[in-house]
Amino acid sequence: MEYNWSTLSHLQVGRYSEYFVKMAFTLQGFEVYTTEVDDHGVDFIAKLGGHYFEVQVKSLREVSGYAFMSKSKFDITQKNLLLALVILKERVEPEIYLIVATEWTTPNELLKDRDFEGKKSAPEYGVNISGKTRGLLEQYDFDKVMGELRATHT
Repeated sequence: MEYNWSTLSHLQVGRYSEYFVKMAFTLQGFEVYTTEVDDHGVDFIAKLGGHYFEVQVKSLREVSGYAFMSKSKFDITQKNLLLALVILKERVEPEIYLIVATEWTTPNELLKDRDFEGKKSAPEYGVNISGKTRGLLEQYDFDKVMGELRATHT
């Protein structure tokens, strides 16, 4: 299979990433439920046993970049809220990273907390991927975090 992300529109990349993450959760034994409307910043619900997770999916086409979620739709006090970040490199299978929302309670070079006081932009939480922060991202590797979620929620 060829992974030619540059030929896809922004909407196609987002849709592909969301489906890709849903299938990854399904392969881990989760029940996946699509939300009817994405007006709360939740792309889908994943349920394992009696536990459920709300998942927001973001994607980047490059090894570096910035993805963000509006603070009004991403509550970092929720332990069951996850960001699934999909990195799409040309001609390479996508990489998925899972970050529990509570990680933003201690922002750093990778996880940003921006209020933009006195500016037009709305407050946001973000993920800043660069050569400098790429190593910090590895702790959120999908398989690693999924193992932790399964261990604490089954």
